[in-house]
Amino acid sequence: MSAHVHNMEVNVPIETVWKFVKSMDAWAPLIPGYIDHEIINERESTWTFKSAFGKIIKKKIQMKVDITNWEEPEKVTFNLVGLNEKFNGYGYFKAAKLSENKTSMTGFLEITAGGKLAKVMNPLLKTSIPEMTEELTIAVGQKIEEIVKS
Repeated sequence: MSAHVHNMEVNVPIETVWKFVKSMDAWAPLIPGYIDHEIINERESTWTFKSAFGKIIKKKIQMKVDITNWEEPEKVTFNLVGLNEKFNGYGYFKAAKLSENKTSMTGFLEITAGGKLAKVMNPLLKTSIPEMTEELTIAVGQKIEEIVKS
């Protein structure tokens, strides 16, 4: 199992953060290595992205994302299930109001590999999950601030 949490501050109200993260169409394209996503319904989608696990293994990954909880305006929780590889996990985006125009935003991701390659993949996930979590959280925060400025 590999997990990582990343926290940052954004210079926008918490309601602005919520308006952005409540739409999977808004933040799915910000996933590192993003190729495509498809919304199945309000709580389900599939994401396709290219991921590098260490310097050796590069894979096209397809995952089903199930939103397990919407807690407006503070938290979106989701489960992840690999469709073409044996991966599973969960994650969340959490927001906390710091002031009228400043919000603390936290991204969390945990993924575990299963199957025949688990012994190889899980150590590689320990190094790639922190990077993915940070990149996604930062990209979401920057995109929210960019939208507000435009």
